[in-house]
This record gives sequence, C-alpha cells and structure tokens, in this order.
Amino acid sequence: MMIHVNGVDYFYTMQGSGPPLLLLHGFTGDHATWTEFADRMQDRFTIISLDLLGHGKTSAPADSSRYETKQAANDLATILETLKIEKVHLLGYSMGGRLALSFALLFPEKVKSLVLESASPGLSIPEEREARIHQDEQLAQMLEAKGIEEFVDYWQEIPLFSTQKNLPKANQEKIRRQRLRQNPVGLAGSLRGMGTGQQPSWWSHLNDLLMPVQLICGDKDPKFCRIARDMVKVIPNAKMTEVPNVGHAIHVEDLKSFDTIVREFLINLERSSEYVDSMDKQKRV
Repeated sequence: MMIHVNGVDYFYTMQGSGPPLLLLHGFTGDHATWTEFADRMQDRFTIISLDLLGHGKTSAPADSSRYETKQAANDLATILETLKIEKVHLLGYSMGGRLALSFALLFPEKVKSLVLESASPGLSIPEEREARIHQDEQLAQMLEAKGIEEFVDYWQEIPLFSTQKNLPKANQEKIRRQRLRQNPVGLAGSLRGMGTGQQPSWWSHLNDLLMPVQLICGDKDPKFCRIARDMVKVIPNAKMTEVPNVGHAIHVEDLKSFDTIVREFLINLERSSEYVDSMDKQKRV
C-alpha cells in the first residue's frame, strides 16, 4: 500500500493483529527484508513494514537533502498519525536502526519500546564524521557512474557481510536480487542524506531514552557489539543480547534466535503493561 506524506510516497505493508510493531530495514533493503520475521510475529502483533526513502517502492527524490535523518523521522511520525497509530514498538536494523533511534529520541511519546539490531548512535568525533561523509560520497558516485549491478557486486563483498557467505546459496541469491531491485538514485540520495557521517551524533542523548530498549548484535560483528556494549551502559532501561556465530544481519543469519529474542522482549513488556493497566482499573473501581 502507498501513503503520501510530506511530498513523497511511502510503500508499506501491514499484517497480523495486536499491538503495532514498526519494522525499519537497512541500506539496500526494503520491506521484504522482514517477510519471514513478520510471518512469525503476526500472531501477536500488527506488523508494519516500510520501504524507507529511496528504497523499494518508496519515492527516490533526486535532492539528497530530502533524506536527512530528522526529515525521515518526521515522515515516520506523519505516517503513524495518518494510520491513526498513537504508539508503536519500534525495531530497526543497521541504517533502519539509526533511524529508529533518532525517531525514539525525537518522538519518544510515540515509541513504546525500541529494538536496535546492529545499530549505532552515529559518530561523535568530527574527523570521523568527515571521513565517513567522504566515503559515502564515493559510494554514491560509484552508484551513479557504474550502476546498480556493479555497486551490488562491490557491496556484497565488504567485510561487514562476510558471514553471509555461510548462508545457503539460495539465501545469498535472494539477498542479491533484493539489492538489485533498488534504485541507484535513491541509494545515492540515502548515502548522502542520511549516512552515518551525516546523521546527528546521539551519544550524549542516550540517557534520554526512557522506554525499554533491547540491543542485539552478532558476535562475529565485533564493531557493532562494542558499540552496543557502550550504549547499554548509558541507556537507563536497556539490555543487550549478543547472538553467537552470526554477523551484522542477525535476522537473516539466525532468524530463529532473532525471533526468540524479540518475541520474548516484546511479549514480556506487553504482559507487564497489561498487568499495570488492570491494576489501574481496579484502583479506579
């Protein structure tokens, strides 16, 4: 389904019943990233999966400033308001995790809980930010000059995804086909507008996250596990789970473990909130 917000069109799917759970995919992904996970979770939750700006069937503006993180967060807020959803459980992976974290800080009243898979609060050192902006600009220029196929050939070989070589060939081909469906204009805009160097650094704001937070990383992805360990120290109501024998994309490499972690986290929260609600009702009687 399509929804028009703030001058652009977003594609989304919605399935299941129960409390709403909003899923945000990573760079070069789309809503289909979550298909198997959504099928598993729809018995307990209403699953909303978006194609983020520049990805999948969502608009891919030529102006890279339109992809800026705070604008993307405003888009999410407008989408929820249009769908008449007051509050969501929010799950984001990698780039989608950075956006989910940004949204939770900018619109905390709309987030019931936050699950971050292999996500970062950004870069706090100016020199590191400048270096990352330059790196992302080079990738954007590769997309524009070489096209999507050559970019995907390069992207699937970066060390971050090395553990995906252990997946069955059919799974690897499925991931590749999904990446090849992307619009190079949208991916270039996403790199320039909401890359890690461009997004705000949220490190000094992490203690403002008062909702329950679940951090997930794969032990074969030491960089993002290190980031998660640093984050869990300062987020007031956070816990971290390190999944063995997987890398960056836990939901792809070990769906069963990922599903168990997220399901237990969210269902325990829902049960506790139901208990609090019932006690409040008893007090009012």
